[in-house]
Amino acid sequence: MVTASSSDEPARGAVVRAFDETSGPAAGNDLVDTERWARLARAVLRDEGVASGELGLRFVDTGAMAELNLAHMGTAGPTDVLAFPIDGGHGGAPASGPTVLLGDVVVCPAYAARTNGGPAASGNPRPTGGPADELALLVVHGVLHVLGYDHAHEAEAAAMQTREQQLLAAHHRQP
Repeated sequence: MVTASSSDEPARGAVVRAFDETSGPAAGNDLVDTERWARLARAVLRDEGVASGELGLRFVDTGAMAELNLAHMGTAGPTDVLAFPIDGGHGGAPASGPTVLLGDVVVCPAYAARTNGGPAASGNPRPTGGPADELALLVVHGVLHVLGYDHAHEAEAAAMQTREQQLLAAHHRQP
């Protein structure tokens, strides 16, 4: 099943194009509300100072994620999230000129649901609020990677985790 969602802000702001490419409840697609996750991604971009540009947000099943993980990371098997920066970078996209292709974030809901509460591949702490919280973390995490955040070193990881928690508090864990 492939469903698409385009979350555009007509006057200004980044465009997030979200696609659900999962194949049924076993793949986790009962969690995929492309509009919801596109809004979250757009809020992260806005808060990070990205005034324009385009981001792809794909939700895939474990087979597709395993293929991407092997092809791009050299690791066999699926993972929870992969980020592919293109023209973006930390500090935001230019406010005018041609559309900047920020990159793509690929999330595997089934893998995320399976590992919810367990250790994250990135080393980041997992949320304990259930599958929707896990997906929210993965969307925020992937968008931050596209913008240049990393967690290869302890200081980077701490900065990224702090920013993730700030963004989740502002845009996901609202009363």
